[in-house]
Amino acid sequence: MTTSERFQVLRAGERPATAWLNGGGVTREVAGFPVGAGLDAFDWRVSLADVASAGPFSPFPGIDRVITLVEGAGMALTVDGTEQLVDAPFRPFAFSGDATTDCRLLAGPVVDFNVMTRRGRVKAAVDLATTATTVDVPDGSTALLVCLVGTATIHGASVDGVELSRYDAALLDTPGTYELRPDGTTTVIAFHTAP
Repeated sequence: MTTSERFQVLRAGERPATAWLNGGGVTREVAGFPVGAGLDAFDWRVSLADVASAGPFSPFPGIDRVITLVEGAGMALTVDGTEQLVDAPFRPFAFSGDATTDCRLLAGPVVDFNVMTRRGRVKAAVDLATTATTVDVPDGSTALLVCLVGTATIHGASVDGVELSRYDAALLDTPGTYELRPDGTTTVIAFHTAP
C-alpha cells in the first residue's frame, strides 16, 4: 500500500450497482485498493450490498471479511456449519472468506456493509463512531470513513469541514490527524500493511 497526498470524497450517488450472478442482490463498491483491481486482485475492498433473497455467499479464498448490518431485520449466516445471527445494526461480524457461508434473511431484505482484506497483505480495524473522535493516519496507512446514518463532518490538515451524507465516504491517504464529527453513525476503517 502506498501513500499519496490526497483526501478523496466518494459520493454515494456516483456508485454503480453490480447485480449478483445468483440474482439475490446488488453490490455497490465504495472503494478498493489497488484502484480498479478485480475480485481476484484487490488488497482491500469495501462495499455496500442490498440483499434481496437468501442464498450462499460467494467464496473468497485468502480473504478476511467483516460484515455489518445497516438496514433491515437482519440475517442468519451459517459459516462452516455454525449459525450466527447478524440481527443488530452496526455490530461488525468477522469471518473467513474461505468458509462455506449461507445467508437466511430473518424478515425481508437488508443492506449490509462489507470490508474485505487479503490475508497476509493487509489488516483492517473496523470501528463505529457516534460521537466526535480523532482519526490518526500514520505514514503508509489508509483510513476510510463511511457515513452509515445521518451526516458527518471531517476536519484536518488537508481538509476543513467536508460533510458526508448517508453512504458517502472519505478516503484519507495523507498522513496526519483528522477530526470526525458524526451526527449519526460513521464507520472508521483503518488499513495497515500486514506484518
